[in-house]
Amino acid sequence: MPLTLPLIHRPGSILFLDDDVDYLEMLGMVIPGHIQIELFSRPAGFGRRMEAETARWEADATLQLQIIDRWRNGVPLLPQILRYWSTQPERYRLVQSCVVDYAMPGTDGLSVLNTLLDWPGSRVLLTGQADEQIAVKAFNSGLIDQFVPKQTQDITRHLLGVLRKLANTPHVRLNTLWRSVLTAEQQSLLQIPAVVEALQQLSHGRWVEHVVLGAPFGMLGVTIDGGCEWLQLEPVSGLPGLAELAGSAGMDFETVRAVRAGEQLAAVELHQQLGLRGPIRVAPARPLDEDGLLTSALFALQAGEHPPLPTYRAVLRAAEHRSVDDT
Repeated sequence: MPLTLPLIHRPGSILFLDDDVDYLEMLGMVIPGHIQIELFSRPAGFGRRMEAETARWEADATLQLQIIDRWRNGVPLLPQILRYWSTQPERYRLVQSCVVDYAMPGTDGLSVLNTLLDWPGSRVLLTGQADEQIAVKAFNSGLIDQFVPKQTQDITRHLLGVLRKLANTPHVRLNTLWRSVLTAEQQSLLQIPAVVEALQQLSHGRWVEHVVLGAPFGMLGVTIDGGCEWLQLEPVSGLPGLAELAGSAGMDFETVRAVRAGEQLAAVELHQQLGLRGPIRVAPARPLDEDGLLTSALFALQAGEHPPLPTYRAVLRAAEHRSVDDT
């Protein structure tokens, strides 16, 4: 069964192509500022922006594959991910979705989207009433991910809902890649609906970016201002082993007892992999599902405990002047 939780998630750019400049300018004013958008009124400018996008996606996927290959050879995941986030700010510029109008002078939106060979992002077609059957056929054929009729009431709100849903849909290739770092038991736990819902709510409320790891098991998340947090996940069946690990790391009897009882979690592997100073941290544990199969605890990393991370807020600030490219 495929995992419905994105194992890796980050923001990116959304491109709009429409020959109606007034409509594009309206989108630039009403789309919330926490969404990175680029506006194009001509296919030529849109094409120039997208011409190397497949290669950029491929280069980024290769970096992630190299992280996993090094992990298989004994290099811990946590410091590798933090180094990748610190040194690859351009990942925030990767185009995640293209929204293209069907009816344009001299061409049509499907023809434009069909030029994006091997680009792995999502494709959305804007249609007029006369184009709807074409859009349905394209959707059923897998040529587009969604279509939005322009005559839809409150179209902007509907379009934002579509884009939000696509952004939260696991990327097939990257999810497959990161699934390989999880054990079969971890994958099963991440398919429990209550667990998925709890993790999605937490990640959406706190982070702009996250990755799910298996060793140690948890989610590493980044806030919009470059803060970093670790959500440790522990199967209840693994609490005795974590308590034993805490004891061998020199933690006191009462802490070991609380870990064994599922009252607290100890971030032993977080300390070991990142070489953190001071006593090993503990945090209150809380169950993630009604059956009590999986528990969690949240740990904040201080600024000096990880490499400086480029902030997504700075990316948004650089893109806040939403002018229409008409070249």
